Amino acid sequence: MNRKLKNTLVLIAIFLLIIIGGSIFSFVIQKSKIDNKKKELNSLNANTTNTEELMAKFDNLKRRAAELDSILSLRKFNIPVNVSQSDFYDFVNKISYNFAPDSYVNIEYVELINQKHYNYYTYKLSGTAYFNDVYKLIYAIEQSKSLKKILTCNFTNFVSVDDDGLPHYYVNYTFKVAVYFSSNDQFASSVTKENKLIPNPIYDIFYPLIRNEIPPNLDNLLDVQSAQLLALIPEGAFISDSKGVTYLLWEGDQVYLGYLTEIDYDKNEVHFVLNKGGIIEKVTLTLDNENSDKKNN
Repeated sequence: MNRKLKNTLVLIAIFLLIIIGGSIFSFVIQKSKIDNKKKELNSLNANTTNTEELMAKFDNLKRRAAELDSILSLRKFNIPVNVSQSDFYDFVNKISYNFAPDSYVNIEYVELINQKHYNYYTYKLSGTAYFNDVYKLIYAIEQSKSLKKILTCNFTNFVSVDDDGLPHYYVNYTFKVAVYFSSNDQFASSVTKENKLIPNPIYDIFYPLIRNEIPPNLDNLLDVQSAQLLALIPEGAFISDSKGVTYLLWEGDQVYLGYLTEIDYDKNEVHFVLNKGGIIEKVTLTLDNENSDKKNN
């Protein structure tokens, strides 16, 4: 056998070994991987849709998301997503901005409470304020779009008399407030419009019905208790006080602690209603020959 034929046989043998080895690797070793890739390819081909179908599905999902978002936004309260502690400080500062100068509120962060579906911060609010300022704060917390609730509260009345002798009736208050939030957006809307947070004024339930503090006569009004009816004229009634100062008054005019309610020309009388610290008193001044008769009812 010559050398050329021998080399040819060797090359043929090597080629056959490569074919056999490749076949074993492809159809035995790689068979399971090839089968898995074929299944994955078939699955992708089965679920393949064109661009128009994908856009149609996207538009449908977009409309559905907008409907759900609209439903959430129409709810009176929402639980926001991951609010910071400083948000409540900003909220209270905004509400208390229009309080009376003497009203104030202190804010103290207490703790974070973790629940199954939501969490909440707790804060302590305390201070002194006029009753309607306290009511504004309570109303804003309870009616806020982002869910907040007053957990506990305590009130006491407080009276302060200023340098002019005017009494001021305050409320000392302490609240424990919960500010709720969630780690996901299932309770919140992407567009949030705050609820109405400014209430109408209400009656001050802490204002005393009977008061020891009588406001001073800073406007120099007529003090009916020491007054004398001088004359009745079509334009009104001439009345003088204990210092001899003369006032011309008509029905509805204000006097110290009250009002002139009626001028009775037939009986030569003038009638007043006074509020002496919650005690209502009617006073009648009568014009007679001596101009000095006064009756208290």
